[in-house]
Amino acid sequence: MNFVKPLFCFFLIFSSFRVLAQSTLTIRDTSGPAISRNIYGHFSEDLGRCIYDGFWTGDHIRMDVVEALRKIRVPVLRWPGGCFADQYHWRDAIGPRQQRKVTVNTTWGMVSDDNSFGTHEFLQLCELLGCQPYIAGNVGTGTPEEMENWLEYLNFGGKSTLADLRRQNGHDLPWNVSFWGVGNESWGCGGSMSPDFYAGQYNRYSEFCKNYPGSPLKLIASGANGDDYDWTETVMKNIDKGRTWGLSMHYYTIAGSWQHKGAATAFGEDDYFKALSACLRMDEIVRKHSAIMDKYDPRKRVALVVDEWGIWTDAEPGTNPAFLYQQNSLRDALIAATTLNIFNNHADRIRMANLAQTVNVLQALVLTNKDKMLLTPTYYTFDLYKVFQDARSLAIQVQSPDYTYGSGKIPAVNVSAARDSSGTVHVALVNLDPLKAIKVRTGMGSIPFRTVQGQVLTSAKFNDYNSFEQPDRVKPVAFSGAKKEGSDLVVDLPPSSVVVLDLKN
Repeated sequence: MNFVKPLFCFFLIFSSFRVLAQSTLTIRDTSGPAISRNIYGHFSEDLGRCIYDGFWTGDHIRMDVVEALRKIRVPVLRWPGGCFADQYHWRDAIGPRQQRKVTVNTTWGMVSDDNSFGTHEFLQLCELLGCQPYIAGNVGTGTPEEMENWLEYLNFGGKSTLADLRRQNGHDLPWNVSFWGVGNESWGCGGSMSPDFYAGQYNRYSEFCKNYPGSPLKLIASGANGDDYDWTETVMKNIDKGRTWGLSMHYYTIAGSWQHKGAATAFGEDDYFKALSACLRMDEIVRKHSAIMDKYDPRKRVALVVDEWGIWTDAEPGTNPAFLYQQNSLRDALIAATTLNIFNNHADRIRMANLAQTVNVLQALVLTNKDKMLLTPTYYTFDLYKVFQDARSLAIQVQSPDYTYGSGKIPAVNVSAARDSSGTVHVALVNLDPLKAIKVRTGMGSIPFRTVQGQVLTSAKFNDYNSFEQPDRVKPVAFSGAKKEGSDLVVDLPPSSVVVLDLKN
């Protein structure tokens, strides 16, 4: 019965409009690079209610949150920040909890932190999730020695004082943590460094980051803020690329300004359009950073790591503005799907990304209220897209009608496609136009298929969201708007919708 009701609502919505626009899509049987599962990664900063009251409550990890995230196959989780990372000292949060240092989170709200969630708890969380940890090291207020010692504590399996301290604290075997960020936003909250100065710091710190047996490091340099191409140019020119697995980049979608970012749910078509336009800039920004990286790394050995992305709105009224708690609407699901399509289509260079943030902060997958938990529209986007993890991308060419608002226009349709190891072809289509359905006729070329099935994520209004009173208002339902016509795939995309199809031969 729970399934029939949302499905009926979808048909009611679908029957209320007629197809007014058309798009053509070509998918060629040309395998591109594998879409790394780590593109579907997430970020958990010690910020607001992400860790405390999100993942961690009192003295234990919340298993309802863990089970929800296991379902979408979270591949990698970044911690402890963000800006928090460059003021975090790992020794404050190990050992018996009652003996840990109580510190002040001066970055996010000047609140006390009892450090009951630290290295051991984070790595236990990753073990429960079945994901890889990605730890951001402290370059801003830390030292190379502090980072070197943390690595030894984490990764050395032999006899040493630090390895024995880890055993004393309850973990006999090394964790073998590979992903390691050398600082975070070093151009800003991580130290207000110039790119030249940071490149020197990166080389200095990375010199002391050692590969312990069974723990080959994948070091990630602190990269640019959005379209700061000079940062990428200077850092790529000067860092030791032989010791570098990736270079990060951060870009947030904002409908308004940094001072007034716009509401999370109480918005009209003006802010809807502005947010989607800002989201689509990700493609240009990725292309330009990739072109600079190609100059210094033509074999693409250094990954572009978009380890902070998502929509940032004003905090919910009545909440601590420093805690960055925002609701999550259908618009945010469209932004997530569009961004993941961009990442899928740049899988040659992007090999990790981390949505900001996982629980109760920014574009969260999960919201909690004491013992209650709900899943956001963005969560359901990741649920639909999990089929792309490690699938091989397919070449696409799309001709889209424009979605126009006032004097502005953006492509209404964006797409990505891939073939998984079983031979199933997955196609993700997004219609950003809130008023028009779009018929997409897809030439499949030499790709054979017999059956097509899929799911759709949409709702009556683009600012609909899931609340604790109505937790299932926006969630996927079975999609009947796709069919095979000859060798073509024909899809009727509802307005403001995400559709993911599985094509089998």
